[in-house]
Parts: sequence; C-alpha cells; structure tokens
Amino acid sequence: MSKHIVSVDDIELEGSIDYEFDGEISELEGCKIKADIEFKSMGEFISASGHVEGKITLECDRCLNKFEHNLDFDIDETFAKKSLYDEYGQELELSSGQFVTDLNGEDEIDVYDLLYQSVILNLPNKKVCGINCNEGLFVSEEEYKIPDERMSVFKNIKVDKK
Repeated sequence: MSKHIVSVDDIELEGSIDYEFDGEISELEGCKIKADIEFKSMGEFISASGHVEGKITLECDRCLNKFEHNLDFDIDETFAKKSLYDEYGQELELSSGQFVTDLNGEDEIDVYDLLYQSVILNLPNKKVCGINCNEGLFVSEEEYKIPDERMSVFKNIKVDKK
C-alpha cells in the first residue's frame, strides 16, 4: 500500500485541492475503486467532498457464495484542524450523514484511510448475491426434525386458552 496523503498546509495555501484515486483497497477483497475528491479549506475546518465508483467482492449472507457488488456513492466529510475538545470560534452546520473527523493538529489527511472507511460505511447491511437467491432461507424436513436440546425446557409449557 502506497501512501495517499494530502497536506493540510497545501489545502490552506491553495484554498482547495482536487485528488484522484484509481486503485485497490487492499484490506478489502476485490475492492477496486475510482474516486475524485475535492479538499477545501473552511477556516478551522477542511471539507472533503467527492464521488466514488468501483466494485468489491462480497460474500452472500444466504448462500455464502462470493459475488461482485457495484459501489457508487458520494463522500461528504469534514475535518477539524484542532481537537474537537478545543473551543472553536465558528459554528459548523452538519447535513444528514456528514461526519467530522478530528485531526488533533495533524498536518496530513490520509486519503486511503478516508476511502477505506467510506467503502465500509457504504456496504449493504444485507449482502445478497441476487434477488433469486433462496439458499439458506428454508430448512429441510430432515433438519427440522432434529431437536435442539437447548429448547427441551419448553416442551412442557402449558398455555391457558380462554
């Protein structure tokens, strides 16, 4: 993994920096993305906004087969230059889904880490290989007949029907 770093000083000096990424996120299986991100200086904050497209290999939650999932999402993140515990002289309005990352005085932003976290946050909650995947949804009759010993305590429960 090569370093993908943007300098806070460069962002402040230029006012904004456009950053392009075209590569793999090696910690995620089969994850290849293209991203265009603009970093803008906003006083005590830096905004990062852009778009990510690509593909990632996921494992189906139903059949456990691997499948390719398309990625297509926007990035909208704000970095606080000083610690968030410090008092800021300005207010920052956050929109829905926006995040603030505390740089704690660091002078660099790790773009690779930003992209890694953004991909993770944009993965589907339920990973299903296709609309017709029925594997794992039904229990065979043989599996159904095998009693689970942990449930034996419920055999003798009586219910009053009124």
